[in-house]
Amino acid sequence: MAVAITTKDNPYDPLDEFRHWFYYDVSHGYNSCAYLARVAHTSDKFTEEENEAEIERAIDEIIKLDFLNIYKKVKK
Repeated sequence: MAVAITTKDNPYDPLDEFRHWFYYDVSHGYNSCAYLARVAHTSDKFTEEENEAEIERAIDEIIKLDFLNIYKKVKK
């Protein structure tokens, strides 16, 4: 299952429309990819499954600490 983070106001799907989603995200100052990269502890030493689990854990952490209530998780 693919998982991604987005903001509630972003009309684009980060899994299916990444380029449009990314432009919207950055142009509105969210920089969600960079934020996720700072929180997720991924590594080339981990398996793909371990990295995916870590990314989902980091997304959950970001949402838990989101006092502005702007983030949400997308799953497919």
